[in-house]
Amino acid sequence: MPLAYVMMNVELGSEEAVLNGVRKISSVKECYRIYGVYDMIAKVEGDSLDAIKQVVTWKIRKLSGVRSTLTTIVIE
Repeated sequence: MPLAYVMMNVELGSEEAVLNGVRKISSVKECYRIYGVYDMIAKVEGDSLDAIKQVVTWKIRKLSGVRSTLTTIVIE
């Protein structure tokens, strides 16, 4: 099953709302706030790479407060 990690930058003050919103997405298996260049990281699984793309593009990136994302695909 394809797996990706999505790192996110979010608007200041919207961290909890974004975290809760991302965790409600069924393809997201884990999501945490982190320190560093990015504010948050999510583990996303899908039936295909296209399914992961759809989740990132149409669910995660559309959440209010998400400024930018960086998606890394896990290779087996």
